[in-house]
Amino acid sequence: MKKLLFLLIPLIAFSQSFLISEIPIPKTYIQNLDPYPCEERCLQEYIDNDMIFSFLANAKKKLPNKQQDEIRMMNISILNLDTNIISSDLKIAILLPYKKIGRYATTTTNSAFAYLITKNHNFELKSYKIENETKEDINKAIQQIKNDGFGYVVAPLTHDGATTLIDINPDVYVYIPTVNKRDINSSSEYIYYGGIDYKAQSDILLKEATSPLVIFHDRSKIGTNLSNYEKESFIKIQNDQNITQQNNKIVEFSIPRRITNLKRQLQDNENIVEGSFFLNTPIVKSGMIMSQITLYDLNATNILSTQINYDPLLLSMTQYNDRKDMIVANSITKQNNVLIESNSLLGNDIVYDWINYTTTIGVDYFFSMMTNQQRQYNIEIKDNQMQYDIELLRPSLSRFVKYVSLFKE
Repeated sequence: MKKLLFLLIPLIAFSQSFLISEIPIPKTYIQNLDPYPCEERCLQEYIDNDMIFSFLANAKKKLPNKQQDEIRMMNISILNLDTNIISSDLKIAILLPYKKIGRYATTTTNSAFAYLITKNHNFELKSYKIENETKEDINKAIQQIKNDGFGYVVAPLTHDGATTLIDINPDVYVYIPTVNKRDINSSSEYIYYGGIDYKAQSDILLKEATSPLVIFHDRSKIGTNLSNYEKESFIKIQNDQNITQQNNKIVEFSIPRRITNLKRQLQDNENIVEGSFFLNTPIVKSGMIMSQITLYDLNATNILSTQINYDPLLLSMTQYNDRKDMIVANSITKQNNVLIESNSLLGNDIVYDWINYTTTIGVDYFFSMMTNQQRQYNIEIKDNQMQYDIELLRPSLSRFVKYVSLFKE
């Protein structure tokens, strides 16, 4: 496999272009000269001995062995092998408010590109950059997209941008990977949502919480809104369990971006000892808070966090003793090894980065709509919103492991 990486250099450079060239990439053909049939064991021997072309020559169709079929699909994409493809072209536009979404202007484009190259299907992927999410900018871009013949759009917008798009009410299919429909008022049949449901994750995590509930959040809109929701939800859960109101103790800390010392908030604070600490803060800030929870001997019952802190960086930047009682909610539960590898070759992450992951989910759904082919991700769609499973994990010594909830329905 490593011997083939030199073939990918033009492809990786090519992926940074926002408009796929009309010049087709040359097709590769492999002729099978072996007179004998080659079944699963024989195919595995070719793989084990790095005889990848012999393997591919005998693997023209989908294989019953899932691992072998993933290797087949990956190499078909890398080598651009000639297979049975659909004749009609596939066109997807990407609407990019690049000043609002920063690096995701590149990574969401790469996520879409990485998915499409694995399908071995003629496609055009074109980006439309807008500086801001004003009604004028978005409407102008949507009209240009329609004029260029695109009927499917991936739009990584902010909450404000999604609200503006709803007001425009476009008549092309738009998928927003960054917003959950629960957080917005929309009835359009054309707009689909792929955002993670932070509130649903919070509800599950709060079942593991005990009083006092100590909530940390930064001063972002999402951090503040989520913390307010968690306070209300915690009181409701406690009331449902007939826990008296005097025991529903909630302490909230709003942490400015530049603050790194929490001595004033934490030292000798009897109100938060043995509490459940809920972190609605980015990964670096969360690591700082966790280390100081240990430093000031607060004996946390547990530390809770949503998708915000499902990040391998957590494992390297915190001490195990600081995170041993942490529980993280995660909705990136469906994985496809071929797509993971194709993204990795472009420097992209769909294992931990939820926006790249949800972008892939949306492109997969649109591909299925356009081609009638089976989806790679069997994720339910309800009222135009992707319905993700939620699992609870613990950050162990070197990886995230399953957490078995103590809560009984």
